[in-house]
Amino acid sequence: MEPILDIKDLTKTFRNRGKSDLTVVDHVSFQLYPGEILGVVGESGSGKSTIAKLITRLIDATEGSIFMNGRDITHAKGAQLKDIYQQLQMVFQNPVGSFDPRRTLGDGIGESLRNHGVPKEKCRERVIRLLEQCGLSEEFAGRYPHEVSGGQCQRAAIARALAIEPKILICDEATSALDVTVQKQIVELLLSLQKANGLSYLFICHNLALVQMLCSRVLVLYDGKIVESGTPDEVILSPKSEYTKCLVDAVL
Repeated sequence: MEPILDIKDLTKTFRNRGKSDLTVVDHVSFQLYPGEILGVVGESGSGKSTIAKLITRLIDATEGSIFMNGRDITHAKGAQLKDIYQQLQMVFQNPVGSFDPRRTLGDGIGESLRNHGVPKEKCRERVIRLLEQCGLSEEFAGRYPHEVSGGQCQRAAIARALAIEPKILICDEATSALDVTVQKQIVELLLSLQKANGLSYLFICHNLALVQMLCSRVLVLYDGKIVESGTPDEVILSPKSEYTKCLVDAVL
């Protein structure tokens, strides 16, 4: 099976005037396959979110390559990004902050549909269907981000990400701002959506229990490098690197 995402020697170095350069992603390579849920774990500052920003082209790579469906998107810009974002979407850590506070959730969810020329009435129908698919009623289309709970807002954010039917979702700490009960509900939602739509997830997280519940394979990131990979059970129950052992010990 060909990977849907193929990351090769991805590196990001930030230049600091008068100081040493800071490399936050250091020659990282991995593949994401169709229908797979791949976890990326590591402590804050390990480079997880930077990898997400590189893949989604929010920042430029210093070195390395990013291939999506065999196409090199490493330096994609402008109109090329529209094609990329039709296949690749991101769910952010702060659901409320990811929406425009002056616009309703329905407006936010429907924005990408309108940008793709979907007529107003069909757009509204699609927004309501997406909300229902993500466990929210029609009335949430008229609510503003500050009027709903964090879990409800994250459900709306997932609905927005699914609007143009992407094949890949990058979830960047998508559950970390939520309480434990709501985290479990969001993970269950992601699992059901993945099965229903054949999605591939890159699930960036620091919670090993959630990774074990959701992911089929996991990468452990430390200081910008992948130090271990395998199934969640292999990595959590039989860690090989000292860093992974410390990560596991910290939650036992």
